[in-house]
Amino acid sequence: MWQHPLVGKKQRTPHIYNYLRASNSAWIRPGMCATSNRCGRREAHRGRRGESNVDNPLAEDLDHILTHTRDLWEELRGERLFITGGTGFFGCWLLESFAWANDKLNLNAGALVLSRNPEAFEKKAPHLYHHRAIQFLRGDIKDFVFPEGPFSHLIHSAVYQQPADEKPSNLSLVNEMLTGTKRVLDFCVRANIKKMLLVSTGAVYGKAPSQLEKIPEDFSGSYDPTVSASAYHHVRRMMESLSVLYAEENDFEAKIARCFSFIGPYLPLNGRFAVSDFILDALSGSCITVKGDGKAVRSYLYMADLTIWLWTILFRGITCKPYNVGSEFPITIRAMAEEIANESVPPLGVSILGESFDGVAQDHYVPDISRAQSEIGVRQIIPLAESIRKTMRWYRNCY
Repeated sequence: MWQHPLVGKKQRTPHIYNYLRASNSAWIRPGMCATSNRCGRREAHRGRRGESNVDNPLAEDLDHILTHTRDLWEELRGERLFITGGTGFFGCWLLESFAWANDKLNLNAGALVLSRNPEAFEKKAPHLYHHRAIQFLRGDIKDFVFPEGPFSHLIHSAVYQQPADEKPSNLSLVNEMLTGTKRVLDFCVRANIKKMLLVSTGAVYGKAPSQLEKIPEDFSGSYDPTVSASAYHHVRRMMESLSVLYAEENDFEAKIARCFSFIGPYLPLNGRFAVSDFILDALSGSCITVKGDGKAVRSYLYMADLTIWLWTILFRGITCKPYNVGSEFPITIRAMAEEIANESVPPLGVSILGESFDGVAQDHYVPDISRAQSEIGVRQIIPLAESIRKTMRWYRNCY
């Protein structure tokens, strides 16, 4: 019986999201996990080789993804895929859907996932860690050892992880993200990658004017490059530029997905996003707290739909051309809090802590997705209300 590792856990913040920095690049073969004995020598013991379709609570979502991507997977038959960021929020969905398609369609494909600490991921998702088609390469994105063998596709979805023992540093962020991206692109050249996907972000646009209800891909707004607080915005733009330059000069296809806001299982409940705070409040039965005035506008795409979009962009997207990824249906943060509160029985209260001021422009972060809809045929399929229900049900079953 497949059981999620959070079942029965009582802690407020799941331990599966705590990552440790690891060193020493090393292969971990499928079905194997590495340990160290008291002398420091590495030993390996065989784990159970798993499949993705045994009582997986995401089975309905994974069937949904496969239904809308079935024609895409033939390109990966017998091939190998390299993934960075494969143990994170997006990465879990990429691996879940890859394993599901691989099993259902008998693709005989393989995925190699770069990770600082594969054993931490074993605790988070043992069914993926032990899946026969998924392997792990221990290493840091800035200097990982290039693996041998052929690879046809690559997904670069790694994000900056601030070390727990270090103070926040924009310089460290810029160094890791740019150095890591260059390392990944050098590997694309070395491995003769045919297609790579850069999982980028809507943060590349900077702060959009309040009258712009939906941000298109050709919006050219930006932050002042001399303001250090805007470092993340600028480094994300540089990552896209590097990917395009490498692709054009080395004859591979670089696909770019600019991702906005999302909800679904595996969302880290670590306080980085307002919606994750709302979910934590709801799980604990507390009044849901909105720290601002609740007027900021967002839109939320369910992770199963996001996964369809990412695979479609990788396989069918036009090279060196960015696609906005997200929902086109706006909702205020306050309304989102109320939607999540109403999923509880009885419904929870919502507390607005921030003071509201008339005449202040709204914080608006909603994508224009017309390019993706018209060029590669993707759309939002799962409505927000159902997305919230699915997410809350998954977390309640995993607590």
